Amino acid sequence: MGSEKAEGYSKVPEVTLIFWVIKILATTLGETGGDSLSMSMNLGYLVSTAILGAVFLGMVWWQIAAKRFNPWLYWATIVATTTVGTTLADFADRSLGIGYAGGASILFVLLIASLATWYFTLGSVEISTVSSPRTEMFYWVTIMFSQTLGTALGDWTADSAGLGYTGGIVVFVTLIALVAAAYYWTSISRTLLFWAAFVLTRPLGAVLGDFFDKPVASGGLALSRYSASALLVIVIVIAILVFPPRAAKTAH
Repeated sequence: MGSEKAEGYSKVPEVTLIFWVIKILATTLGETGGDSLSMSMNLGYLVSTAILGAVFLGMVWWQIAAKRFNPWLYWATIVATTTVGTTLADFADRSLGIGYAGGASILFVLLIASLATWYFTLGSVEISTVSSPRTEMFYWVTIMFSQTLGTALGDWTADSAGLGYTGGIVVFVTLIALVAAAYYWTSISRTLLFWAAFVLTRPLGAVLGDFFDKPVASGGLALSRYSASALLVIVIVIAILVFPPRAAKTAH
């Protein structure tokens, strides 16, 4: 919030139900937005990744340079990570021929390596510690890997595993529900559950985005990627206005 001092508050929002709702909307937007550049505009995966990668780096720099938590800047940066994650995963899986399973495996290793390096360097991977430039660098690198991994997982589930978009939606909604149940009824590490949910909401957004814009013959709704993206932006803006996110308090 604008009136809050940077000291004592994280540079990321507190984790509430609306956080997860906006996260799913943002990851769905990342899928439709990324595909708009690479497919609808026919820029291809490599050129789209270069463009969106530059946007991502600019947004992360802006986010780290900010003195206080800014919900608009934070969620714009999340959208930037998920759009470039979409085109980067598609480039690796399709253009380089690694395949969904291979791409997901590599990205999973990178995600675990990022979390491990963060933990052994700073002693914690809790988001309540994200209040310094050094921690933010680890945070955004980890998010970048998680968003790209999520795209590969979503495509693998819907396409290679043959579950289709609705089947993929059911799978990831079920997995997220299990994580939520573990949060409320077990003593499993809350930090572990947070990152599990953070990763799983990305493939849910990926299959939701594909469900919206893929042809009816392929199991989609055949909506315009541009109109779907615009609608998602409007809903995200309304959600932030109606339920203004607050900065998470830093760990004491």
